[in-house]
Amino acid sequence: MKFGTKAIHSGLEPDPATGAIMTPIYQTSTYVQDGVGKNKGYEYSRTLNPTRHALEKNLAAIENGKFGACFGSGLAAIDCVIKMLNPGDEVISTNDLYGGSYRIFTTIFEKYGIKFHFVPMHNTKTIEEKINDNTKLIWIETPTNPMMNIIDVKAVATIAKKNNVLLAVDNTFATPYLQNPLDLGADIVMHSATKYLGGHSDVVMGALVVNDEKIAKEIYRIQNSSGAVCGPQDAFLVLRGIKTLHLRMQRHCENGKIIAEFLAAHPKVEKVYWPGFTSHPNHTVAKAQMRDFGGMISFSLKGNKLEDALNIVTKLQLFALAESLGGVESLIGHPATMTHAAIPKVEREKIGIVDSLIRLSVGVEDADDLLTDLNNALN
Repeated sequence: MKFGTKAIHSGLEPDPATGAIMTPIYQTSTYVQDGVGKNKGYEYSRTLNPTRHALEKNLAAIENGKFGACFGSGLAAIDCVIKMLNPGDEVISTNDLYGGSYRIFTTIFEKYGIKFHFVPMHNTKTIEEKINDNTKLIWIETPTNPMMNIIDVKAVATIAKKNNVLLAVDNTFATPYLQNPLDLGADIVMHSATKYLGGHSDVVMGALVVNDEKIAKEIYRIQNSSGAVCGPQDAFLVLRGIKTLHLRMQRHCENGKIIAEFLAAHPKVEKVYWPGFTSHPNHTVAKAQMRDFGGMISFSLKGNKLEDALNIVTKLQLFALAESLGGVESLIGHPATMTHAAIPKVEREKIGIVDSLIRLSVGVEDADDLLTDLNNALN
């Protein structure tokens, strides 16, 4: 079954009570049982809810996995993965990382005795140099947020398996339409379903997908015990969003290419970060592990002045200045003061998050209108 068909049909069945083709929103906290220990598969909605269950099966299918789990946010999904570790364990992660991930690692879990190493991962030797007997997890993003670095998932998976270490991949930017980390050797795939999976900027949710039953059982244990689950309304919205994921991603990619090429040719732009350029340091890896290059782009301005960047992001009409990404509408953000403000300035600038860096989430509007908007703001 090909992707578009899986996105629309996998894990979903007409409602047995009414024949409704859309999965109902089971807005209930509990379920009547026929007798002690006799139920229809559902006891309490923190543990399992039919709407959420349908979404979890659907997500597993489009990621080519066996088990899915949904959470109240992407950070709640990350929280679940790190709770699989113990004090004294160590995690190796990329130094170019979403600010919220960095924050939960350093301000929440470090005080419980888990050690985090943040290293550049465009060359996997940096990972091997940090691995030791205490290393239990490698956490990566690819493409990374916001520098659009590409990490070779197959190469990292080889290192992880050789050292008996789990590999988790944040696949939010690429989505299952463009990239399937489980097929490349990852153990866990994480999504902020808030972004492209939901696709309409109307829901906050996270998800994990795995193939290994033992890992899945631990995820479900933590999910149920911690209770950071999504509600059925949110599950319904993401199920609806996934039905058009393949169509939206095609347009995101088409528009992204047009915008990236425009920015690369603009005299006020210093550098454009987009893995579709043959000049991108890991373009060959991106081409091998992704089906296209997505709609996320970052760029810096000549002169690197903070006031220039802030002036541009407030002058745009169609690109809305806002946190988040992956919706049908185009968004613009300033990482240093918004999504990555939690990372110290010295560390930000080491990886290229300079004051003039701007991040775009290119939507599905008419590309000509987006070009006009950007051109007006830059000029």
